[in-house]
Amino acid sequence: MNHEPEPITDAVAPPRRAPEAPTHPATQIPLLLATVFLTYLGQMILNPIIAPLAREVGLAEWQIGVTISTAAVMVVVSSQFWGRRSQSWGRKPVLVAALTLAALTMIGFTIVSALGMQGLIPAGLLFTLFILLRGIGFGSAIAAIPPTAQAYIADVTPDEATRTKGMASIGAVQGVSTIAGAAVGGALAGLGLIWPIAAVPALLVVTVVLVAVKLRREPRQELIPDPAKVRPTDARVWPFLLAGFGMFTALGFMQVLIGFVVQDRFALTGQVTGVVTGGSLLAAGVGMVVAQAVIVPRSGWSAGTLLRIGTFVALGGFVLLIPSLGIWVLIAAVLLIGLGLGIAMPGYTAGPTLLMHRDEQGSLAGLIGATNGLTFVVAPTASTLLYGVWEPLPIIVGATVMASISVFVLLHPSFRSRRLA
Repeated sequence: MNHEPEPITDAVAPPRRAPEAPTHPATQIPLLLATVFLTYLGQMILNPIIAPLAREVGLAEWQIGVTISTAAVMVVVSSQFWGRRSQSWGRKPVLVAALTLAALTMIGFTIVSALGMQGLIPAGLLFTLFILLRGIGFGSAIAAIPPTAQAYIADVTPDEATRTKGMASIGAVQGVSTIAGAAVGGALAGLGLIWPIAAVPALLVVTVVLVAVKLRREPRQELIPDPAKVRPTDARVWPFLLAGFGMFTALGFMQVLIGFVVQDRFALTGQVTGVVTGGSLLAAGVGMVVAQAVIVPRSGWSAGTLLRIGTFVALGGFVLLIPSLGIWVLIAAVLLIGLGLGIAMPGYTAGPTLLMHRDEQGSLAGLIGATNGLTFVVAPTASTLLYGVWEPLPIIVGATVMASISVFVLLHPSFRSRRLA
C-alpha cells in the first residue's frame, strides 16, 4: 500500500502497529555490523583484480560491465523483498538464507575462474557462467545484507542523532571492509589472481556460521507479519533516493573503471595493476572510515548538512581525477571521493527513516538498497562503453553527475526542512 506524505514534525513518526520493538538491541548491533563487514570484505577483495581477471580469461571490458550490471539488477529486484522479509521472518532466517546462497555461488565462481584462466572454458560459456554466478546468484544474495542491517538500526534508534550515528556505523564497517578488501585483494593478487577469488567463499562460509550460531532470533511478538510497502514516488522519500542515485552512480563510474584507468594510464602489468588498484581503493576506504567513524559522529551535523558538505567534497575528488597527473594525485582524488561520500551517505540513509513509521522501515531500507543497486545497473555498462570511446569521458560524466547532485541537495527544500537542516 502507498502511504501519503505526512507533515514533518520534530518527533519521530509513531509506530502504527502492535508488534514490539526489539528488547535487546545493544547485543545484536555489533553482530549485524560484523556480518556486514565480513560480507562486504568478500565483495571488496574482488575489486582490485576484476580488471586483470577479465583480461586473463579473455573477456572484454564491456562483458565485465554487464556481469556487474546483472548483479545490480538482482539487487534492485530483490532488495525490497529482503527488507520486508527481515521484518516479517526475522533477521536471522533472512541472513542465513542469503549468505548461504552467496557462499555457494562464489564457490562456483572460483571454480569457473580457475578453469577460465587455464583456457579450459570457451569465452562465450565463461561469460554466461560469470553472469549466472557473480551476476544473478551473488547479486540476489548480497541484496539482503544492507536492508536487513538498516531496518534494524532504524527499529532500535529513537532520534535523529542516534539514528544518523547508527547508519554511519554501517557505512564505517563498509569503509573498513573496503580498506581491508583492497589490502587483502591486492596482496593476494601478488601471489596469483585465483587466490583473492578463492578467499571470498571462505569468508562467506565463516559469516554463515557466525550468524547461525550467534544471532538471536526475534520472538514472534517483535515481528511484523505484513510490513507496509513504501513507493519510490512517496514525497517523503524520492528526494533522498534521487540524491543517493546520483552519488552512487558517480561512485560506480569510479569503482568499475579505476583498474582500467590505472593499467592504461601508467602501462602496468596485470599483477602490478592489482596492487596499485588495491592501494587506490584503500585510499577510498580510508576516506569513508574517517568520515563515518570520526567526522559524522563528532560533528553532530543533520542529515541535510551531511549531504550538502559531503557531495561538494566528493565533487572535488572527481574533478582532480579527470586529468592524468600521476599515481599519487590519482590516489588523493579517490581519497577525496571516499571522504565526501562517506560524509554524505549517512544523511541519505538516515534522513528518510525519520519520516517513516516502524512498519515502513523494512520497505524503505529495501528501497534504498534497490536504488543503490540501480546505479550499478547503469554505471558499469555505461562507464565501460564510454571508456572505449575516450578514456577521460566516463570520469567527466561522473563529475557532472556529482555536480548536479551537489546543487540539488543545496537547493531542494526537502534538505532544508526543520528536521533535516
